[in-house]
Amino acid sequence: MAAPATVDDYIAGFPPDVAERLRRIREIILAAVEAGGVDTPEERIRYGIAAVMLGGRKAIHFAGWKKHVGLYPVPPLPEPLEAEIAPYRAEKDSAVFLHAQPMPYGLIGRVVAEIVRMRVPGSEG
Repeated sequence: MAAPATVDDYIAGFPPDVAERLRRIREIILAAVEAGGVDTPEERIRYGIAAVMLGGRKAIHFAGWKKHVGLYPVPPLPEPLEAEIAPYRAEKDSAVFLHAQPMPYGLIGRVVAEIVRMRVPGSEG
């Protein structure tokens, strides 16, 4: 099977329930990046997974896996947001959301908005 060329191709390669989760997370990321001042967010496949670029080499990556969806990198965040994301941290810069649990889309949106605020020059939080 060929590696996906686009984020659409990447998402289409998953079962429908996982693909829907990835589509919603993609929408959340794109909306946060646009709200942070990036008029046309650039999407890419990087390291074999989906990414939305934040300018230069910085990006927010999201990936579907057999048992979870991952969001990378998630740097240390200001409190109380760090306390909210802490139960989902798999490593210091990763967040993992299990398919067996409800997807916390609101939390994902707040986390992504904060990452954009931290990483996009001129972004307001």
